[in-house]
Amino acid sequence: MADTTTSAPTAQLDDLRVSPAAHLAPLMSEASDAGGDAVGLRELPFAVQLGLRAEPDSASGQALEAALGQPLPRRVGEVTGDSAGLHVLWLSPDEFLAVDVSRRQQPGASHEAEAALEGLPGQAVDLSANRTILELSGSQARAVLEKSCQADLHPRAFGVGSAIVTALGPVPVILHHSADHEYRIYPRASFADFTVRWLLDGMAEFLNAEAVAG
Repeated sequence: MADTTTSAPTAQLDDLRVSPAAHLAPLMSEASDAGGDAVGLRELPFAVQLGLRAEPDSASGQALEAALGQPLPRRVGEVTGDSAGLHVLWLSPDEFLAVDVSRRQQPGASHEAEAALEGLPGQAVDLSANRTILELSGSQARAVLEKSCQADLHPRAFGVGSAIVTALGPVPVILHHSADHEYRIYPRASFADFTVRWLLDGMAEFLNAEAVAG
């Protein structure tokens, strides 16, 4: 029998949710259609995002690894896990962001990680509403980013499976090279509108003008 005590409130929550870039979905879809294989942009709304604080190889770090079923990254730029599911991004020597794009955030998403740290130093916090995720893809995706990101994005320096804290124009973001010709950009929710419009402007030269006009 289904647990209606939790499923009903969750369903009501999903009905009320509006992602930070939802109002720009038609513009992103239109640009993506016009971009073809060159470039596309979409939002990945409501993915699970957990902020973690612990030192790797400490009791706290090991407890979090056991709860997540994934190792914590050990070096700058490292991402562990599966970019199509649960993965962990390195933010600082004792700070990480666990992300699961395969499921929607629900109340209690951080409970297991929190419980693992019971009596230990460290932190596990649900940050899913803090940032949204924008996915820029296509053969010209890197060229779009290079217009306004000062980091070296060449594959020799920023290969698939890397993530950094950087800026896109004036906006601080986390940038994850999640797959070949695919990048995920994490702006704060309050910067989502600006970031989407910034990226759309950078995509303009790669769009089929007739497709946009039509």
